[in-house]
Amino acid sequence: MKINRFVVGMAGTNCYVVENEKTKECVIVDPGDGPQRALAYLKEAELVPVAVLLTHGHFDHIMGLDSVLADYQIPVYAFEKEAELLRDERLNASVGFGTRYAFDGAEFLSDNQKLELAGYTFQVIYTPGHTIGGCCFYVESEGVLFSGDTLFQASVGRSDLPTGSAGQLIRSIEERLMVLPEDTKVYPGHMEETSIAYEKAYNPFL
Repeated sequence: MKINRFVVGMAGTNCYVVENEKTKECVIVDPGDGPQRALAYLKEAELVPVAVLLTHGHFDHIMGLDSVLADYQIPVYAFEKEAELLRDERLNASVGFGTRYAFDGAEFLSDNQKLELAGYTFQVIYTPGHTIGGCCFYVESEGVLFSGDTLFQASVGRSDLPTGSAGQLIRSIEERLMVLPEDTKVYPGHMEETSIAYEKAYNPFL
């Protein structure tokens, strides 16, 4: 598995292209605003996207969807409890940041559901708190977790936006993520990658 990170948009969101170097298939995680570099990479590397995975529905993680879907007719997956937030410009915070965006074309997932994509198994881990329908995607075979805005390096996601809950966020991290193997690499929605072991040792919120 090759993981390519592209920092996009006004919020510096991490958009990931998760690549199977043998098959040239890939998965796009959280295509935020301005995904042009990521799209250019797909063409240069001759990759074949098979799906988009959304960790949650905030505008800075979804505003590149139209650009992606204009080039590739692929499914977009999100957690089932995030449906309303994706479709509501107020709930997804796009209105509050000077723009308006909503998306109504997602296919919805349930907790612990597994998706076979690009030769890998992506397991859905429901982690509410940043939003009501936030989730992470765990690839056990590769020891990799895409944590969205649930868990950051030595920090956690904010919980003051619509549908957020600080208590729920911490419980999600402690009960669903800190039980993963300590050598699991964590790829968050913002900032640099980390690991479960590092967060257990150094995250002041846990």
